[in-house]
Amino acid sequence: MSDLSAFSLAGKCILVTGANTGIGQGIAVSIALAGGTVVGAGRSSMNETAARIAEVGGQFEAVTADLADTAVAGPMLDRVWEESGPLDGLVNSAGIIRRADAVDLSEADWNDVLDVNLKTVFLLCQAFARRVLADGRKGKIVNIASVLSFQGGIRVASYTASKHGVLGITRLLACEWAAKGINVNGIAPGYIETNNTQALRADPDRSAAILARIPAGRWGEPGDIGDAAVFLLAQASNYMHGAVMPVDGGWLAR
Repeated sequence: MSDLSAFSLAGKCILVTGANTGIGQGIAVSIALAGGTVVGAGRSSMNETAARIAEVGGQFEAVTADLADTAVAGPMLDRVWEESGPLDGLVNSAGIIRRADAVDLSEADWNDVLDVNLKTVFLLCQAFARRVLADGRKGKIVNIASVLSFQGGIRVASYTASKHGVLGITRLLACEWAAKGINVNGIAPGYIETNNTQALRADPDRSAAILARIPAGRWGEPGDIGDAAVFLLAQASNYMHGAVMPVDGGWLAR
């Protein structure tokens, strides 16, 4: 039987990408509340995240990295490992979205989204696993997928492709690494109040249509995803491998 300690991250150091805003920020704060130390990686200021974590008495370190440049992913993780101590977990939350009709989507928008949302995710997972396996440690990876890992969506061709890819790579890596002490799982957020959904929430018709389908009757908050991430990083989920948990207010059940 699990007790409360099974959900604690005390003594754990977790790298969270995209921690400067939105879901990544929510995850970072939830990890801090669970007692974990957070290393946040992002391309813009993380002062707001640092302040929120300081308010709850947590430990936070910011690392500037533009993960749109896939070449920086692995070296960034190696640098964090060397300078901040071994990592116990990795959360791949950084992501971008480009909206356009499929007939109009540019090749640049396709490449940009796939680079950040999928290629960088794989390269970070790879770099993390190499370090964990070399040191004979255990580790946990949480990849942020999407309900569009299971659905098609509208006007987000590159985003949908990337999130289908995240689902697939999460399962593959779990198959390869489960017996080696690395848990690889994912979270599929529904419609969350973040910068990425600002355009949808600003469109009265689209927003109303989305809310009408969500059984919970509200948009999600970053903390809803953060608390799920804590579970997947903690001892409580030790026997979970290759799972992608929808946290969507019931969207996929509708």
